[in-house]
Amino acid sequence: MNKLNHLAIIMDGNGRWAKNRGFLRTKGHEKGALVVEQMCEFCIDNDIKILSLYAFSTENWKRQKSEIEFLMTLLKKFLISKREIFIKNSINFQTIGELDPFSSELRAEILTTKEATKNNTKLKLNLAINYGARDEMVRAIKRLNEKGLSPNEQNLQSCLDEICDIDLLIRTGGEFRISNFMLWQASYAEFAFTPTLWPEFNKQELSQIVSEFGKKERRFGGI
Repeated sequence: MNKLNHLAIIMDGNGRWAKNRGFLRTKGHEKGALVVEQMCEFCIDNDIKILSLYAFSTENWKRQKSEIEFLMTLLKKFLISKREIFIKNSINFQTIGELDPFSSELRAEILTTKEATKNNTKLKLNLAINYGARDEMVRAIKRLNEKGLSPNEQNLQSCLDEICDIDLLIRTGGEFRISNFMLWQASYAEFAFTPTLWPEFNKQELSQIVSEFGKKERRFGGI
């Protein structure tokens, strides 16, 4: 069985879930946020050490202002409400992406949660916010130059937001693309695409996907 160390998920389908039920898109985001805790629990129970979730991309700023404002408020509430749960369950909260565009209040909550959970060891939770893989690579190259490091694969990877390779990348919502998410880290990842919309995704389906991952032959370019 393959060891699953780093699981990444593109959480897609919140808006469509809400539309299918006659709700505003914001209701889908609200419902989708509840699934995150289930995914964290699954990872801890199955000794998965890193969980990276795609929450808000660099391209998502193109959405309606009202939806963006709701998402920022939802993220702030999420951080406040889940902080004690992260501490209790030894979850180390981190972000990938550029935080500067966010409000000072939101940045403060992010930093507070990071500081409060920095010594936790059971699970590292990466929340990708204002994240794009191309942007990450550009920022990594800048860090490389600032540190005066030679431009090789190892040094560039050390300057990324997340240095660990992805083992399994899942996308919910029925789309078959990775939408500028962790392109470097996903170079040899196994992929799974499900039509299930994110608010309906659960531990049972995740367990099935992880079980299939465990049976795959991973050659990493070898024979």
